[in-house]
Amino acid sequence: MLVDIIAGARPNFMKIATIIRALQRKAETGGKLKYRLVHTGQHYDASMSGAFFEQLGIPAPDVNLEVGGGTQAEQTAGIMTRYEQLLATSPSALCLVVGDVTSTMACAITAQKLCIPVAHVEAGIRSGDWSMPEEINRMVTDSITNWFFTTSEWAGSNLRKSGIEDERIFLVGNTMIDTLLANMPKFSPPEFWDKHDLTPGNYFVTTLHRPANVDSAGAFAEMLQEIGRCTSGLPVVFPVHPRTAKTLRDMIDLPDNLLLVEPQPYLQFNYLVKHAKAVITDSGGITEETTVMGVPCLTLRNNTERPETVEQGTNELIGTDPAALSPALDRLFSGDWKQGTVPPLWDGKTGERIVATLEQLLCP
Repeated sequence: MLVDIIAGARPNFMKIATIIRALQRKAETGGKLKYRLVHTGQHYDASMSGAFFEQLGIPAPDVNLEVGGGTQAEQTAGIMTRYEQLLATSPSALCLVVGDVTSTMACAITAQKLCIPVAHVEAGIRSGDWSMPEEINRMVTDSITNWFFTTSEWAGSNLRKSGIEDERIFLVGNTMIDTLLANMPKFSPPEFWDKHDLTPGNYFVTTLHRPANVDSAGAFAEMLQEIGRCTSGLPVVFPVHPRTAKTLRDMIDLPDNLLLVEPQPYLQFNYLVKHAKAVITDSGGITEETTVMGVPCLTLRNNTERPETVEQGTNELIGTDPAALSPALDRLFSGDWKQGTVPPLWDGKTGERIVATLEQLLCP
């Protein structure tokens, strides 16, 4: 029984690693499921893709659709066309998609049009913000999914409100956290650690890439200046996303304590996060990792698709107004930041639960 596992962008790689390991372990004891790893090529440079395969022990893709860059529509069309060609010559029994990137939606649509069922890992999360491409990808994917693997009760509740029956929803936990816990002993400092005299608890990490934060040079510069001003002169390590780099090129007045670096490999980036005083971000996935590692997190967004990181974890929604940073960081420096707890089933065993469920569904 062949399962296609779809990966296309950096966030996908952390989510598929644990599922692949669980499938490999099952195969060693007579498991009936086989997998085909399909890399769409949505992220296609080594810094955003290749290094993750090596560090996380993910095998080389069985198929690389090599779609590359382009607009949202161009990538969607390219992925659908090439995945359709693959399925036409070599169909699978299931298309397993993860997360909320363009590849997730495009492959789900293509599979369903060829009458191949779809399972969605990280189903049901919602921000309510239709200006985010990821939100559209989530909604479209979940509208045509057969089986839903969720990270939290909140995600399951969203699906039930949309009319999905309980028997199609499986609360399994968080594959991102599986990968985090499995690799934590291997975290290592980046090459620039000693050069910039970084020490645990005495620097910040920031990641910014959302259009609302980085596409306007004026607003982005104001946000960076406020981050620099409010962090009390501590270094702010900023791995620069390719999207963000385009706006930064024209900026000449950046805070002195802002340390711009290349996108970091998984093991080095999470070393930075684990030992940071706090993280300032507009990412969703990072808020899950900081929650598990107990690191304070300030999210520069007005909404989140992962409310459990706020309600239970170490994350707080600050919003996109730079003026909100100062009081939040004042609380951090005064030691008045919440401790947080880890949500249920974020225990490192999600991949195993997914594979066990797939065997019941596909090989009863």
